[in-house]
Amino acid sequence: MAKIKSAFFCQQCGYETPKWTGKCPSCGAWNSFVEEIVQKESKGKPESLWQEDDSADRKKALRLSEVVVQEEERWRSPDPELDRVLGGGLVPGSVILVAGEPGIGKSTLFLQSALRWNITTLYVSGEESAQQIKMRADRMGVTNNNVFLLNATQTTTIFQEVKKVKPQLIIIDSIQTLESPYIESAAGSVSQVRECAAELQRYAKSTHIPVIIIGHITKEGSIAGPKVLEHMVDTVLQFEGDRHYAYRILRTLKNRFGSTSELGIYEMVTQGMRPVTNPSEILLTQHEEPLNGIAIAATMEGLRPLMIEVQALATAAVYGTPQRTVSGMDLRRLQLLLAVLEKRGGFQFGAKDVFVNIAGGIKVEDPSIELSVVCALLSSFEDKALPSNICFVGEIGLSGEIRAVNRIDQRIAEADKLGMDAIFIPRGNFKGLDKKNFTIEIKTVGKVEDVYRLLF
Repeated sequence: MAKIKSAFFCQQCGYETPKWTGKCPSCGAWNSFVEEIVQKESKGKPESLWQEDDSADRKKALRLSEVVVQEEERWRSPDPELDRVLGGGLVPGSVILVAGEPGIGKSTLFLQSALRWNITTLYVSGEESAQQIKMRADRMGVTNNNVFLLNATQTTTIFQEVKKVKPQLIIIDSIQTLESPYIESAAGSVSQVRECAAELQRYAKSTHIPVIIIGHITKEGSIAGPKVLEHMVDTVLQFEGDRHYAYRILRTLKNRFGSTSELGIYEMVTQGMRPVTNPSEILLTQHEEPLNGIAIAATMEGLRPLMIEVQALATAAVYGTPQRTVSGMDLRRLQLLLAVLEKRGGFQFGAKDVFVNIAGGIKVEDPSIELSVVCALLSSFEDKALPSNICFVGEIGLSGEIRAVNRIDQRIAEADKLGMDAIFIPRGNFKGLDKKNFTIEIKTVGKVEDVYRLLF
């Protein structure tokens, strides 16, 4: 019998070493190496179930000028939000990795997409039984005889069924439950996840059939498994959301066929995931009377303009060190804005506890919300409410100036569509702006002092 060989793999990045090491030399993680049995792969690869012998042309080196480029036709799904995040539709032969917290709705989203899509789909589940999936499908109220269910974890079994069913789309739920007979470690280990993903990738590229892989995340929020898993696939989607909110956000982390700044918003209902076509209305809270510490920001997520509500609270510090608590934006940006207000405006925030929240549970990375954060802080500081029918857009510089932002026309049009009476924009964005296209009042500001003078 051949001698069984073992190696140590880093659980964070997949780095392989013949002996145990305390610190990973690749990613720097401590105590991340686990021992796994390594068995040499046989010549009969699983791809022989679907792929013929490679032609000589595929293995021959070509000049760059000799490569023929063919425009890939995208498949439009019945879900407009999913198409937006994927960059306009599903590309044939692409491999898509979707990750999110348990119970966030990953399986529900793609099961309902398969049921509403008029293509042959193979739904492979290693976590739920066929009865559980059928109960979920009945709850959605959609029937489709072109959707096939398979409860299997062995990749050889999956590819045998693929050869019989001949699907146009494959959904794997989830990659951490699959096992390859060519690896002797347990399901969910670094080597198993890497090998199963490699088999699915070879299948997708050789047959031009898209594969959607559902994955788990760790308690730190990163995708479980080796980092090479994210490099192997074409698109990485992150499903986010707070359990206390009914809204879910599908965000693109990597996309070889489109933009990585797109955003899809869903609402969790009894029948499944409902796409939200106008997210600005759900992100704005309707108040009977104006409240202090609230400002409306006109932000952009990819090509989509959003109106979001920024809430701020500044109170006298009870303990020795003032608190700085943020939800939905970067804490370091808040500290920068507080320093600008104290240095340039003379506001004594150093002795106050400051809390900032982006309403709706959404995380915003657009720096154009900084002007609305400053206005919300000043409103709470002065204990005066801002009018609920005005919004703000602008980036704050270290000297207190308000810097210009991109796509100002779309931001103003979104505020105009929602019935806002006025919008504050940077003075640098006013040049070349055609005011005839908008009915909203446009006010320009150059420094933080100008905003304070106009509002208070």
